[in-house]
Amino acid sequence: MPPMSFIGTVTKQGFMDKTVTVTVRRQFLHKKTGKLLVKGKKFLVHDERNQLLIDDTVLIRNCPPISKRKRFTLESVIASPE
Repeated sequence: MPPMSFIGTVTKQGFMDKTVTVTVRRQFLHKKTGKLLVKGKKFLVHDERNQLLIDDTVLIRNCPPISKRKRFTLESVIASPE
């Protein structure tokens, strides 16, 4: 798998140990109508130190599988609400 990185927002934290849910949103124009559409995708991300909080903006990068659904790890925290 080629290296991929995404910027997203933490939407769920604290329910699983060392795991957070990050939502990555992307915008694009519809081909026929020309309207701006927003799509989002959720990823389970490995957070080794349990440092992330809800609404943090983070950079995630793909890695070898850690569990059944966890394929991304935390690269860096871009912005925090605090």
